[in-house]
Amino acid sequence: MTGEETGEGRGPGPGEGDGGGAGDDGGNRDRFAEAARDERPDLALMCLLIGVEAARAKTVTHRAKDERARRRLDGRDEHGNGRGDNGEDSDKGPEKDGGREQDQAEDADRNEGKAQEDKDRGAGTAPHGHGDEQSLLEAEIELDRLAGLLPYSPSRTPEEWARALGRLLGTEHGFHGTPQDYRRLESSLLQSVLRRRRGLPILLSVVWIEVARRAGAPVYGVGLPGHFVIGFGDPAGEHVLADPYNGGRLLSSGDLELLVAGATGVRRPLSASSLHPAGPVEIVLRILNNIRAWAATRPEQSGVQLLALDLSLLLPHRPARLRYERAQLLVERGEFLDGAAALEEYASAIETVEPSEAESVRSAARIARARLN
Repeated sequence: MTGEETGEGRGPGPGEGDGGGAGDDGGNRDRFAEAARDERPDLALMCLLIGVEAARAKTVTHRAKDERARRRLDGRDEHGNGRGDNGEDSDKGPEKDGGREQDQAEDADRNEGKAQEDKDRGAGTAPHGHGDEQSLLEAEIELDRLAGLLPYSPSRTPEEWARALGRLLGTEHGFHGTPQDYRRLESSLLQSVLRRRRGLPILLSVVWIEVARRAGAPVYGVGLPGHFVIGFGDPAGEHVLADPYNGGRLLSSGDLELLVAGATGVRRPLSASSLHPAGPVEIVLRILNNIRAWAATRPEQSGVQLLALDLSLLLPHRPARLRYERAQLLVERGEFLDGAAALEEYASAIETVEPSEAESVRSAARIARARLN
């Protein structure tokens, strides 16, 4: 597959990749694309728009799942047919035991999400329609509020900035992460992280970055292999690194190696390039990669996976292979015509540099179309 696409490119067309029927009118995605291509991309806004759209896609999936469950309880399958004489769903194979523990965790997450959705709707802030804007506004206000709690001091050293943010966010407000957070979509959604005070390292880092930036701190993100941290100061001069996942703990070079070893299974000295500041678009792409990885292990969440791919393709710099992955996902979802068209489009894009691969992709498109018969 080819490397990276740059420039305007072409994101998903009108009506494409709607997140499994999530009902987005394109407004949020237009704002996301505009923010990503701005001269100074708004990291908080892009993350909040991801949160609105991903929560909506997941809600649609859960409603469909609940409807199937109700039909089974009523003695009907998802097509409205009755059960067989033995009381089992017609044409239903034996139930698999694997993944039951994950299902229980997903059900717990769904119940919490429903409770919060009901609460938000009662307050007029549910993440749908006009509630989208309210959701964004409330999250921005919370970031401003947290920044306002940090006493102003322009003479702070990088270490003093790091310790001040650690006290405020880690100690006083309890922002941190746990291993269980890796199993939850909410851990990748900024609105939820602000509400729960928990999340993945990269989303907690976004909270630290946005609060610190508003307070005037020289802050930046650092995308280590398998773990995201933040830096204060001059990346090429005096600076310190901290780990928001662990409440803002300051990190030595040995700590960094241990963090990476824990994530990758290999301990070795870090290269200078791995400590370079990560820009807003790079951070957002990494967040979307995490969401794709979460959804990829949950076939019923293919709508969330498709959303993450669609948003990734709106970024000015993105791996070209995402187009191929999106086309494959459409086929897996049973959207054979759209999937075949996407495969053919990708084949046309790569045939000059990879003619044999292009022919293989076209063959996959023909197979997808044949599945309609």
